[in-house]
This record gives sequence, C-alpha cells and structure tokens, in this order.
Amino acid sequence: MKKVVFLLICIQFSIAIKAQNNREKIIKSEVKSAVVFLENAQVNREKTVFLSKGENTLKFTNLSPFIDSKSIQIKAKDIEIQAINFQKDYLKQIKKNPELQKLKTQLSLIENNINSKNVDLEIVKEEVVFLKSNKTIGGNQTLTATTFKEAANYYGSKIKALKTTEFKLKNAIKTLNLEASKIEKQISDFTSNKNFGSGEITIRLKSELAKNTKFILSYNVDNVGWYPTYDVRVKNINAPLELVYKANLYQNSKVDWTNVKLSFSSGNPTKSNKVKEVIPYFIDYGTNPPNYKNNINQVTGVVSGSGEPLPGATITIKGTTIGTTTDFDGKFSLEIPDTNSTLLINYLGFKSKEMAINSNYINVNLEEDYNQLDEIVVVGYGTSRKGSRKNDRKIGTTLSGAVAGLSIRGASSIKKEKARTKVSTINTKQVVNQTTVNFEVVKPYSIKTSNKNFSLTMKVFNITSNYQYYSFPRAEQSAFLVAKITDWEKFNLLEAEANIYFEDTFVGTTLIDTRVAKKELEISLGVDKNVAIARNKEKDFTTRQFIGNKKEEARVWNYTVKNNKNEAINIVVLDQIPISMSETIKIELNTDVTKGVLNTETGEIKWKINLPSKEVKNFKLKYAVKHPKNYVINLD
Repeated sequence: MKKVVFLLICIQFSIAIKAQNNREKIIKSEVKSAVVFLENAQVNREKTVFLSKGENTLKFTNLSPFIDSKSIQIKAKDIEIQAINFQKDYLKQIKKNPELQKLKTQLSLIENNINSKNVDLEIVKEEVVFLKSNKTIGGNQTLTATTFKEAANYYGSKIKALKTTEFKLKNAIKTLNLEASKIEKQISDFTSNKNFGSGEITIRLKSELAKNTKFILSYNVDNVGWYPTYDVRVKNINAPLELVYKANLYQNSKVDWTNVKLSFSSGNPTKSNKVKEVIPYFIDYGTNPPNYKNNINQVTGVVSGSGEPLPGATITIKGTTIGTTTDFDGKFSLEIPDTNSTLLINYLGFKSKEMAINSNYINVNLEEDYNQLDEIVVVGYGTSRKGSRKNDRKIGTTLSGAVAGLSIRGASSIKKEKARTKVSTINTKQVVNQTTVNFEVVKPYSIKTSNKNFSLTMKVFNITSNYQYYSFPRAEQSAFLVAKITDWEKFNLLEAEANIYFEDTFVGTTLIDTRVAKKELEISLGVDKNVAIARNKEKDFTTRQFIGNKKEEARVWNYTVKNNKNEAINIVVLDQIPISMSETIKIELNTDVTKGVLNTETGEIKWKINLPSKEVKNFKLKYAVKHPKNYVINLD
C-alpha cells in the first residue's frame, strides 16, 4: 500500500514538474536593429531566455500590431520550433506617448478657460442689455439738470466699463482659441486614439537540455518606411556641386525605437518579384498607339479623412522612390516624372488609395480601415531542429549582406565641407549588395513612434561637374543651367525630388531621375536670370512671293544672348524649322545667314556659344517654305 501511495505521489510530482516546465513565459525584449525599406522595415530583437528541458512556451509581448506574420523568423541554437503564433491583445493598450498626454492636458485646461470666459462674456452681455433697457429716468422724482447729469454719467461710465470688459474677454477667447488650435495640430501629429492593440508572438519549442538560449526574433512591420530627397547646392559655375543625400523616415509602428542600429535599404519587399511579360499590341483602323507621355510636371493637393485634413500622410509615385508627406493642413506638392502616372497615398488607420495623375491638382479622401482591428493568427512554420528551418521565408536575405558586396567609406573625390555650408550628418557606411544599396547608420539612433517625418542627412558629396546652359527661346526665353555628372553611378543615387540652391538662393525643386540617365546624369539647376535671351521675328524679311503656281514664304528670326555674369559661360541655344510631310512642300534653310547645326531628322537647329562676361551675341535663323499657291500653310 505504501508503495502504491509513493508511486502516485511520484506521478503527480512528475506531472506537476512537466506542467511547470511547459508554463508560458512572458518575454519582454528590445529592438536592437532595424533595416528600413522603402515601404516597411525588418525589425530585429534579441533576448536570452532560460529554457527548461522538454517543451517550452515563450510569449514575446509589447510588439507592434502591424507585423507581417509571413515574415517572422526565429533564430536560436539547438532547439526544435514546434509552432509560431501571432496575435493582438486588445485588452492591453499600447502605452501612450507622454508628450501626447501632456498636450492633451494643456488642451483641456485651455478649453476650460475658454468655457469660463464665455460664461463671463454672457454675463457682461446680459448686464449691457439690462442697463440699456433701464436707462429711461422715471418715477415721481423731479428731473433736474443735476439728476440728469448724474444719471448720464453713471450710464456712460457703466456701459463703458462693460464694453471694455466685453472687448477684453473676446480678445482673450480669440487668443485661447488660437493656442488651442496650435495644440490640436500638434496632437494630430501624433497617433490617433484608435486602439490597434498590442502585438504578441507565441513560440512553442522543445529543448533537449535545460539551458540559457539566445533568441533572435525578426519580422517585417508596416507603417514604417523611408524615401530619399536631395539638396543640390552650387555656389557658382566654377565650383563643385554639393549633393546632400537625405533619408526621410516615418516610423508609426506603435513601438518606440530606443538606441537602435539603423540602416536604410533601397529594397522593397512589398514589390512583386515577378518578371513582367509583354502584352500584345493590337492595331487596327481607328486605334491609337499607347501614350507614354505625361505632360503633368507637378501635382499638388490635400489629403483628408473623416472630414479632417491628415498631416503626415505619405504620398509616393507608385513603383518609384519619389515621395513626400502632407503638412499640418494636409497639403502636399510633388514633382512628377514623365514615365509614371499613379499616386499611392497611405495614412495609419485609413485604407491605402491609388489615384491616376490626370490633373495638376488632386484632392484625396481616405476611408477608415476597420480591418486593421481584426486579429491575425498564424499557425507555425512546422518543425525545425537546431535553429535550421528549410521552409521559412527569409525576406530580405539579400539585403542583409549574405551576398558579398563592397563597403565604401568615401572616395578621393569627396572632400570635406566648408564651414559656410556645413551640414549635420549622421555617420553612415554605404554597403552595396547584389540588388540593393544599404546605408548603415554607425551610431545607434532613437525614433519614437508618431506621424512625424524625420529627415536625416546621410551623406554629403562634393562632385566635380560640368555646367552647361540651355535655352529654347521658342518655348521660353530663359537660360536654364544644367549640371552634368559623368561618374554618377558610384554615388548609388535613387530617383527623388531635389531642392535646388544656386548662388546661395533657393530656386525651386527638380527631379533627379537616375532611371533615364545614361552616360551623364543631368541635374537642372533652374533659370539663371543673369543670362538674358531674346527671340524676335524680323518683319522686313517675312515675305510671300508667287512664282507660277508656287508660293514661297520666308521667315527670319533674330536672337540675342547677353551674359550679365562675372564669368564666361557655355550656352546651347535651340530652335527648329518645319519638316515637310509632302513632296509638294519644300523647306530651304539659308545656311549663309543661319550658322547653327541642323538635324535633318528632327528639324532642330543648335548653336553652341562661348560667351565672355558682359558680352552680347547676335545671330539669325532664316528659312523659306515653297508650296502650291492654292494650299494654305500655317507658319509662325
């Protein structure tokens, strides 16, 4: 009997030990590093956990609710992964930003103050109404001059005091409303009040030994990304071009990043990797060929949702790295390349939206995305022994340096900045992989989750450039300065907007589009007002002659180029002559008068001019058109 009781006790103890060994452990970890892609980020966490022999269940808590469950990876030695589960805990609110709570408290105090002053204002208004309704002197008393004067003085002083108080109260309310409006805009810059829940990853595993094990947890998270922009600064046409390479980071994963090792990658895991196929191009009578030309160079607009403007919304050109964010009023402005025609608009808590670019001004209204509140559950990857999973999806392995690449710490042509144009940069290391480029931030960086857009200067290049002026006065009588960079590939530039500063003056924005660059990368630096261009028709030589059944029309254009700068310039002036589409129409260029070079296929005339400082160059274009006299030809 004693043996049986002892055996039962041992069995119960064994069951209790096994249950204790398999008890769920809550794991709190920190983000150690993050690779920020163009539209999301790969987050890496590390934690050393004591594992009991046998089965263990680990729950990593306080994670982002926007984890892509397909991207979850677990790395650990000598363990067997049995199952992985991702879900959201809506009972545990994500910790609110203390700065946001402070702003809400300030707003509440201001609103209470406004309400109090509105009450005071109503009382003053009632007193004014009461005073006005009782200003008539009545009763049995005899009205004398003294009595009338005393009543008038009393009424006057009282009404003046009330009106003064009313004026002060209205001004105070106006000031408080302005202050409240500013705080509301700051609050709107933070995360909305919607409860997105807290992400949790539960791992069931088996360990052959009781031991401490280091876990590396990585996953991709949405509502994080970056896009490049540039500052292009040129002091004068004899100085090198300064190119400031910036990363514009948005981090709204609902989890703060503290002292995280950052890197920015040109990769985009959300983009399809399928090779595009040729679609048949059918042609018939009345059909039109594809139109690849986009005449819209810039688009502006407002992004709103639920009737309110959305600050911090991200707008990108679909399929490119060209992007921007909305300001406090939801407004945006973006340069548009010729080869793309779709806007992609994203904002946390709202459905993403694509809009075709068919106008220079586009207003966008986003719909709330209630599906973001749905729980996502993923059941494991299957069994993997000793930290090796053959079937796991290793998104971004080519981005993490698995393929041998070249580390670049700088180049001999990159010089130190001068003090007058010193730009604060974060220390980065540029790593070139087989298909992507990573900019690794050397020192850890802290980024709080919010709707704010953080602009980080990653690199500053001083580049020796060739400067060339261009003018097409037929379209616009201005001289455009273009910088030509011959070895642009080594800088690993992405297509993006660029702010242009010429001669210490902001002259506007342009696009740096490396996709269409060939031998040279051309960057337009805008119009130089110190180079004057004029094109005028010479009326004395605008003639019509009739010879038999033929008619001849001649045109002469005069050009003037004046260099008002303190240095010589090289300028290319372009114009054109008509191209005949009929054998009965003949075009003759007078080469004795026109000294430019003719392109017979396009009709383009090109003059290359070296113009010293303060000099003026005059030249002409003369051509004639011969055609049957009973046909009308429209010449400019």
